[in-house]
Amino acid sequence: MDKIETEKKLNIIIISGPSGAGEDSIIKGLSKRFPIEMIITTTHREMRTGETQKNPYYFISEDEFMKRIKKGDFFEYACQYNGIHYGVTFEEIKRVQESGKIGIWKIEYKGVMSAKKLMPGIKAIFINAPLEILEQRIKRRDPNISEEYLKERAEYTKEWLKHRDIYDYEVNNEEGKLDESIEKIAKIIEKELGEAPLKE
Repeated sequence: MDKIETEKKLNIIIISGPSGAGEDSIIKGLSKRFPIEMIITTTHREMRTGETQKNPYYFISEDEFMKRIKKGDFFEYACQYNGIHYGVTFEEIKRVQESGKIGIWKIEYKGVMSAKKLMPGIKAIFINAPLEILEQRIKRRDPNISEEYLKERAEYTKEWLKHRDIYDYEVNNEEGKLDESIEKIAKIIEKELGEAPLKE
């Protein structure tokens, strides 16, 4: 994989955090303030109820994913704890760079490490919350979640926290303080990417 070379000012910022950290809620809030274009990840996991192609992923078969790895189509990719691969193609990076909007890239820590090696200058924001709060939010999102799944997520989060030094910023998304978290990240975006035009 080659580094992304561009004469344009980098218009992409990473927002990253463990399950339950609240990245989606934060990104939704940011979209009301900035012209945003999401970088869409490709995966071979099964599409869930309510999901569609491009929302939230490009869904392809595992065989196709492996073929695209061999072809060198991916800017970065990683295998998560559950054996499912996720990755972003060079084509997708180019699409967002040329959109004229602020690119938001939501990835896990392995992807952040790859992105920082391959895209010099990109900034990454770590969204965090106490483990017990993360678990409460996951349960609230899906009351039928299994204890085994919660245990797996907790272990993965602990592993994630070992790599928090790879991030440029950390925002603690406390319970009941979503608007404050959005405001903090909005200021980071303005600082790193310049004064972006606010939406009417």
